Order: sequence, then C-alpha cells, then structure tokens
Amino acid sequence: MSGGGYAAQNGAGGSYTNGPSQNPVGVYSSNQGLMAPPLTGFMNSLTTKGPPPPGPNPYITGRHQPSPVAPPPSSWSGVAPPPSSYSQHPQPGVTPPPVAPPPSSYSQHPQPGVMPPPVAPPPSSYSQHPQPGVTPPPVAPPPSSYSQHPQPGVMPPPVAPPPSSYSQHPQPGVTPPPVAPPPSSYSQHPQPGVMPPPVAPPPSSWSGITQAPVAPPPSSWSGVTPTPVAPPPRSWSGVTSTPVAPPPVGNHTGPGPYSTGTRLPPVFQNTMQPPAALQQGLYQAQPGQMIRPPAYHSPSAPALYTQVQPSGSAAQLSPSLAAMSLQSQTPEALRVVNLLQERNILPSGAVTPPTPCLPQDLQKINCCPEVFRCTLTSIPQTQALLNKAKLPLGLLLHPFKDLSQLPVVTSSNIVRCRSCRTYINPFVTFVDARRWKCNLCHRVNDVPEEFMYNPVSRSYGAPHKRPEVQNATIEFIAPSEYMLRPPQPAVYLFVLDVSHNAVETGYLDVVCQSLLENLDSLPGDSRTKIGFITFDSTIHFYNLQEGLSQPQMLIVSDIDDVFLPSPDSLLVNLSECKELVQDLLTGLPQMFSSTMETQSGLGPALQAGFKLLSPTGGRISVFQTQLPTVGIGALKPREEPGQKAHAKEVQHLNPATDFYKKLALDCSGHHVAVDLFLLSAQYCDLSSLGCISRYSAGSVYYYPSYHRQRSPAQTERFQRDLKRYLTRKIGFEAVMRIRCTKGLSIHTFHGNFFVRSTDLLSLANVNPDAGFAVQMSIEENLLDLQAVSFQAALLYTSSKGERRIRVHTLCLPVVNSLSDIFAGADVQAITALLASMAVDRSVTASLGDARDALINAAIDSLSSYRSSVLSVQQPGLLAPACLRLLPLYILALLKHRAFRTSASTRLDERVFSMFQLKSQPLPFLMLTVHPGLYRADDLSDEGALNVSERTIPQPRALQLSVEKLSRDAAFLMDCGTVLYLWIGRNCNPVFLTQVLGVESYAAVPLNMDQLPELDTAESSRIRALIDWLRERRPFHPVLHVIRDESPLKAEFLQYLIEDLSESALSYYEFLLHLQQQICK
Repeated sequence: MSGGGYAAQNGAGGSYTNGPSQNPVGVYSSNQGLMAPPLTGFMNSLTTKGPPPPGPNPYITGRHQPSPVAPPPSSWSGVAPPPSSYSQHPQPGVTPPPVAPPPSSYSQHPQPGVMPPPVAPPPSSYSQHPQPGVTPPPVAPPPSSYSQHPQPGVMPPPVAPPPSSYSQHPQPGVTPPPVAPPPSSYSQHPQPGVMPPPVAPPPSSWSGITQAPVAPPPSSWSGVTPTPVAPPPRSWSGVTSTPVAPPPVGNHTGPGPYSTGTRLPPVFQNTMQPPAALQQGLYQAQPGQMIRPPAYHSPSAPALYTQVQPSGSAAQLSPSLAAMSLQSQTPEALRVVNLLQERNILPSGAVTPPTPCLPQDLQKINCCPEVFRCTLTSIPQTQALLNKAKLPLGLLLHPFKDLSQLPVVTSSNIVRCRSCRTYINPFVTFVDARRWKCNLCHRVNDVPEEFMYNPVSRSYGAPHKRPEVQNATIEFIAPSEYMLRPPQPAVYLFVLDVSHNAVETGYLDVVCQSLLENLDSLPGDSRTKIGFITFDSTIHFYNLQEGLSQPQMLIVSDIDDVFLPSPDSLLVNLSECKELVQDLLTGLPQMFSSTMETQSGLGPALQAGFKLLSPTGGRISVFQTQLPTVGIGALKPREEPGQKAHAKEVQHLNPATDFYKKLALDCSGHHVAVDLFLLSAQYCDLSSLGCISRYSAGSVYYYPSYHRQRSPAQTERFQRDLKRYLTRKIGFEAVMRIRCTKGLSIHTFHGNFFVRSTDLLSLANVNPDAGFAVQMSIEENLLDLQAVSFQAALLYTSSKGERRIRVHTLCLPVVNSLSDIFAGADVQAITALLASMAVDRSVTASLGDARDALINAAIDSLSSYRSSVLSVQQPGLLAPACLRLLPLYILALLKHRAFRTSASTRLDERVFSMFQLKSQPLPFLMLTVHPGLYRADDLSDEGALNVSERTIPQPRALQLSVEKLSRDAAFLMDCGTVLYLWIGRNCNPVFLTQVLGVESYAAVPLNMDQLPELDTAESSRIRALIDWLRERRPFHPVLHVIRDESPLKAEFLQYLIEDLSESALSYYEFLLHLQQQICK
C-alpha cells in the first residue's frame, strides 16, 4: 500500500483514483497522451512552439508538455495511416483497390499510370473544371456534387456544374473515370496527359501563361520540398517546409486579396502576385488552379470555397448565393467563430449539452444529460480518428441524483443479456416477439414468458412496451439472488473531536442541535441504529443501552491498542433508545466546555469506529478541527507559511502517511463509508486526512476559519449543509458497474470509490450529491455500428432495507468524419473531464505539468479543427461554435484555486478544491470553475420564470471582467458555494434603500451576509433570485454583501477570470497565446 499519488487504484501505487487498470504514472492505455507524462522520443519529435510573446509568460516552462488529448507518438511517424487518415502519394504503376476512400480522407497527388477505383459518385462530390473535347454521358449529378480531377481513359458525365460546385485543373490527355471521391475528399493536382472536357474555361483562368511553380495547398503531402508556405499547425511529416508568419489579424486596407476596396467577384484570384503575397499565407495560382480565398471579414462566417462561374452558364448561382447555399447546410455547432473578434460568446441562458444525432424516437427516451453524458455525443469509428480530433473521450455520471420521476419495477426475473449481463433497455432490438438482441454485445436472447405481460397497460404480447424498454433510467427492486447477505439496517456513527480547539470553535453545539432537530428525519426504518464516539488524547464511548437512566461514558486511554469496552451497547436502536440519545446530545457540549486537553487522536478513534461498524456496515461521520497529534495516524505540519506556490513547486499534494488509505480500504471491504467534516483555521493536512473518505466512497466538507461567533456566514453554511447531509437519501453496501458496447473500453475512473475490478466500483455508501467520471478508449474499430451504448447499473440497499438496482443507459451515434466529431463535442463535459485528469497530473507529476497539459488541450483541439475540419484557412483564432467556450473554461481552470499559482492559496484549500473537481456532479462543478455574473439593480419581470407561484427574474449572464462592473450599479456573482452582492460606490440610493435597507453607500455594513426582508418589489425580486439559485443545488451557498472597503473584495475580484492576474494572463492575452502556438 503506497501513499503516493492520485492516479493509481486499489491501493497499488498512488492514492487518488483506485484500481488495477489505472495507469498511475507511466502506463497509459490506448487513448494515449491524455494527461500522460512526457514520453522519451515523443518529446523530441515535437516541433518547437517558438518564443513566447514579450513580457513574462506563465505558460512557458522551458519545455513542451504533451497534450492531454494527443495521440500516442507512434501514430505520427513510421506507421501506416489508420482509417480516416491521408491516402498520400500514389506512385506510377500502382493499381489501387476498387474501394472508395473513407469520408474525410484525402486522395492526393495522383501520378501517371494509376488506375482509379471504379466507384459511383456519392452525394456532395465535386465536379471540377471540365475541359473541351470530351463527350460526357447523359447523367445528371446529384445537387451540390463535385467530381474532381478526371483521370485517363474515362468519359465524364456531360453535366453543367451544379450550384456551389468546383471545377478544378484537369490536364490534357487523360480520360476521366466515372468516379467522384466521397464527401469532403480532395483529389488534387492531376498530371499531364489529361483529355479536357468541352467546357469554356473560367473567366479568370490564365490560359497559355507560364507561371512559376507554386507550393501545393497544406492538405497535400508530397516528397518534394514545397515553396515556403506554412504547413498546417502541428503537422507531422517528413516534408521539409519553410515556416512563414501567420496571416495578420484584422482587415487589410492595402492592395491585394485582403483589400477592402475593389474586390474581384470570384474567389479565384488568378492574378500574378509578388512573392510578398506568400507572406500573408496565400497561394499563387497556376493556370486554372484554385487558390485560397481572402479572409471573410465576418468572424462567424463558415469556411467555404466559392465557385468560379464559367461564362455564359445560366444554371450557375452567383458566388454570394453559392456561399449562402452552402452556409445554410452548416450546422450551428460548426459555425466558425473568430474568438479574437467575437467577444460576446456567453449564451443568454445556461449552456445546454448537444443533442445526439439519433432518430427522434430514440432521442426522446435517451438518458437525461444531467444524469449521464459523454464528452463527445458522436463517437469516432476508430481510435485513430479520435486521436486526430485530439478531444478526450469520457463519461460523466450522477447516478444517484434526486429525481422527481423514477419508474420502479418489481419483478422476480430481471431480464438481462445472458452473455454480457446488460439489463434490457430501450436501445435493444427485438428480432421478433420472443427474442431480443443486446445492444452491447449483440447476442440474441430469449424473452422470458413473464416479460410478455405489461404491468402498466395490463396487456400481453407486447414486450417492447414494457417500462424497462421505454425508460433509459429505471429502478428495479431486486430479488433475493442479488443479495449476498440480508440487507443491512441504516447505521450511523458520529465521531466528534472534543479537544480544547474543537470546543473553542463552537461547532459541537451546532452539531448536537442539528442532530436533535433531525433525529426523526434520518433515513431508515425501525431497525436504524446510532452510536457516538468522542476523542481528544483518549477515546470516549457512550453506553446507550435501553433501561439506563442516563448515558454512560466509557473512556479508553490506551490509544495504541484500541478495543471496544462494551460492544453490544455502543450501537443502539434509535427508536428504542431515542430518549437516551436526546439526553446525550443535550449534555454533550457542556460536558467538555472546560476541557484543556489540546491533543487529538483521530487515528485511534477511526480504528474504534471501524471495529464498531465492521459487522454490519454503515456510515461514520467524523468532525475534526485540528491536525492529529497523538496515536497512529499522527501528522506533522508540512505547510510552509509564506512560501510562494511556484508553478512547479507546490509540495505535499500527496499524503504524508498511508494509514488513512489503508484504513479506508478496510472500511470499504466491510461496507463502511467515512465522511469527513474539517472545521479549522489551521493547517490540517487534508491531502492525508482526505484519503479516509476518498477510498471509502465518503464525502469531504471543509470550512476554513470556522468559528461560531466570529464567522456567522460559515456557521449558517455549516448548519444548512449538515441538515442536508443528515436528511438526504442514502444507499448502503453499493456497487456500480459501467458497461459499454463491444469495441469500447474504460481505462480510468475519477471520484470517491474503491475499484474492485476493471469495471466495478465498490461504494460503501452512495449519496445523491456524488458525481463520477470515466475515461474511455476505442480498442476495436466500430466500422459496422451505427450507434453505441453505455450502461451504468447501481446496486444498493435503501435505508428501508430494500435491495434495489438503478440502471441508466445512454445511446450515441457512431461517425466517421472529424466535422461530425467536433459538432457533437460537449464543452462542459470536456472541461470537467480535463479538470479531473489535471488533478491526477498535479499529484503524479507537478502542478506545472497539469497547467501545461490544460493549455495544450486547448491548443491541440483547436489546431486539429483548423487543419482538419476547416476547408479555408482564415486569420484569427478560429473555433467551432460548440467549442467557443473551451479556451475560456481552460483559462478559468488555470485560475481555479486547485491549479492557480498564488502565494495566497493555502494548501488545504487547494487540496479541497481538487477533491471537489474529482467528485462533484457537472452542474455544480462548472459553477466553481466559471461563476455567473448578473446585474442586480435593474431586475425586471421580463422573461422571468414562474416557479411555485413565484416570479424568478432571469438576468443575462455577463462576462467575468471588471470592465463589466459599474460604480453606478450592483452585481450578483454566483460562485457555487458562495454568492457575492457587489455594491458600486455610486449605486442608486433607491436600490440601497429598497433592497439593503440603508440610506447611503457608506451605511452598508462591511460584513453584511443577509438581505433584509423588505416589502418592496426590488427586494422581492432579488431575494427570489437568490433563493432560486440556492434551491438548485444540494449545498447552501452563503451570501456576502461587499463594497470597495470590504475585506472580501480581493476574493471577489479573483473570480473575474477574464482579467489579468498573478496566476494567468487575461482572456484576450490568453487567446493571443493560443493563436501564436497554433499558427506556428
């Protein structure tokens, strides 16, 4: 049992994500490069990204980190290209197989003597530049079809080019074949000897003019040395190229293709350009050759080729209409956004996940994205295609989420696949009324006789209408074969720190009072048990056996050899001994009010709790206020006050001892989970203590600088969180298995759990506020599949003693083009998965490596989009609309408390933030990464929501920049766990009076944390908005009203992530940095 790192699993190796398949440091599965450490050879093969911009640059560390989403090194050199790769450089005398190239492949540079494959033209092919003298057959091509580069000996069809078609460069003496390449394929640069078809040349063609040779476009790859034109960013080939400066950003007013004065209508600028034009990233045209169009000055315009119009053709559209025709076919997710020019990229409302491209009937019944979602809603056919996209593939789950509607089925025979044990779900196929085909392993199974009856409609003979086949999320009440032992009762043990430091904070009064108020609301039944342990330098047990007149304290002072003084009376039935429990909770705070004991023996107290609960299982709730100092598990201070957290020198993120991890694994094996509440103003080594919850599927709560009197806002938050914790539903002795379609595999888990096998998570307890993430890879090609499915099955014991199975099934389409992959990218899910991966990287490598990997994730994905999806290279930093927020979210992560480099970030706060990134459900996690900022002094009922007869204003989200703040206004910021109401110095006095109840700005209290309930419309609106925001999350965010003189102002300004900070660049500078790296 090693104590190092987050990445290893099952106690072997490091200490965060646990399991034998986890690749702790140097071993990475087939989706290599995802947050992988630097690899020898791969690092040496990377092209240099060039010098940073002038001034200090926190991103340049003297070496290039591999991208967290980069493919393995072997995929770039010395290996045959995978499917969807480039088919390059056919040589003379080679007869290719009669197969159409796959979509998005590039068939380039045909050489003389090569016979093309005889394949019928698919839709959207290109018919380009027919020449005189060819008699075409009388066949009309489909609309928008493009047939390129006729080859020798083939008769082309006599068709007028359709709208938006391209006619390109055939050479004399070649008879073209009746073949068009598949969609998006480019067959370029035909050789001499082509017989041209009888069509007039384009108006701008240069017949008979000899021009100097020009380098081919970037998509061509030849063995010759090209003219000095920049290749695609981050390209990998043996071609020698001369780097060229990227095209400048903005409009060009001088002469040439970028001129904003007189412009030629066709995009083919077939005029001789001086060599300086190459310095702007343009290509000179040979006779009839298509060159890149000038930059389209609308940042949102799609990258399109515009057609050259043959003279005298009435069937052709004008260039602008042709562009409109193609633009109408571009999905919104792929709309090109120039991030350097388009500033207002935040949506008006919440960011919605993309909808998978499935048939309408499957979309309606697919799993809710709040429960189960994938980073890519279109799954690549091959791992090579996924590597080329440079986007992470993974799943995010919220399996035990509170649901308003949950179908529950009671059946003695739960229908499952006999081969892979998948639960029957809406995405199986019924071969006939008696057989169904599994959607994961494709085995055909028999339909049981009792499944023919539908209990909802009370009809027989329609198994496809059963609830199991109509709901992607469903819960089964399990029969006896799903029980290894009788279902356990709900068992709760509270372990309380009663040292002098703990009593001083006043937390004990709050805990005892909350328990007294919520004893009747604890989940359970008549079998529910409860017990209490307190500790300082000794351990105190409490005998609560029925028949006693008052609780009895039993003290064990030998903490080196802990034993249970009265095993049968320390855990008692709550309903039978309720009065004794209430007496103990009433007297406990006064019992230790005058203690002077300063030592803390947390380790022995946890050992005692484990011994007490191991026969049954249950939940241990630990309340700790200081660093453990005596007994096993004692720790020493490791934080050095005042030490600046350099990018590569954040120390002590790993646990100091493996005691807490080992104990957690023992607890997990006996179905015991440990939840940790840390309330302290001192360093407590959360990286060590947190292991007890991390590996036992518990939760961690952290309240820095907690004091009941001096921090009333923290006290309120603690009270609200504790009430939620005590009363929320709970599942005991749980396990969760994640299955996926054959060909896909899981290789890394993120969250709080213990990995029992490669796809089985052991969850001693499961709660509705826990989230999980998994990383996926494609082990086998999915060429024969139209869709794949993922299924998460959670088996647990309810607090009422029922064994239940909650099943979630997600179905996603399989695609074979990069454009479809990018169109289905879920930017928030990608951000959350990258955050979890970066936490592991911070611990196994360094914080600097994690930050570099996050930056490279943005660089690589946008570079792949630019080089492989965009058909026309435009200046600027281009992103598809679906990923326009990715650079902003990456910058937000760099400034997040978990990853920022700041001297003010305390070690425990950083570690707790890492815990949250690994275990929070996606909606709550994104609030901590990118808060919401709203104007608060002009709320109106326009566009408001009506919830439970309340009117909830819906203000528009603003950019997180100080330039959006105004001294004449008030602004509300939602950071997930905290809300800030910032009051401008010149704020309207009417707002101050009607909302805050003060007459002037100077009268606003410095530590105001509640809004008065005033009988005004303005007060009602803002309180309704704040209450609504709080109700949408399980924890209680505290409110701070701040002004310029408030001590919390600096904390508020740190959340304005678009501004320059000591941790990272401003948003615009960050975009310029990304553009510089991409354009190299």
